Amino acid sequence: MMSYKPLLIYLADDDPEDSMLFEEALTEIDSKICIETFDNGVTLMDALLNSQNALPDAIYLDLNMPLMNGEECVEDIRNEPKFSQIPIVIYSTYIDRAVAERLREKGANWYLIKPNTFRELRNLLGKSLDCVYTNLQKEADNHFIISATSR
Repeated sequence: MMSYKPLLIYLADDDPEDSMLFEEALTEIDSKICIETFDNGVTLMDALLNSQNALPDAIYLDLNMPLMNGEECVEDIRNEPKFSQIPIVIYSTYIDRAVAERLREKGANWYLIKPNTFRELRNLLGKSLDCVYTNLQKEADNHFIISATSR
C-alpha cells in the first residue's frame, strides 16, 4: 500500500463492532486517516448536507442498515451534484450479483465483500483505498467487486 495524503472517510454501519473493526483496519493501513462514523444512512446524509462539514474523500456504506440502507444512500448521494465525485464503497457480508449491478448503475464505485478475518479486512480495505486514490474506472467489472478472491 502506497502512502498518500490524509483522507477523510465517512463510514456508515449500524453494527458498532463492524464499525470498530473497520476503523481499526483503516488506522492500521494509514494512521493519518480521519474516520467519521454514522450508525445509519440518515445521520450520514445529515452530515454530508451540512455545509459546515468538509466533504469526505470516500464513503463506505454498509448495504443493510435500518432507516436508510446503503442502496438508498447511494441514490440520495448521487442525486446531489456536489457529491458526484465522492467515491462510494458499498460493503456487505454477501453478494447478490443483481443487487451489485443495480448499485453500480446507481453510482456506487465499488462493492466490497466483508471477509471473515481481520487480516483479510485490512487487505481488502487497502485495495479499496488504492482504488479511491487511483480512482480506477468502475466500468471495469473486475474492479467493481473487491473480495478476498479478487486480485
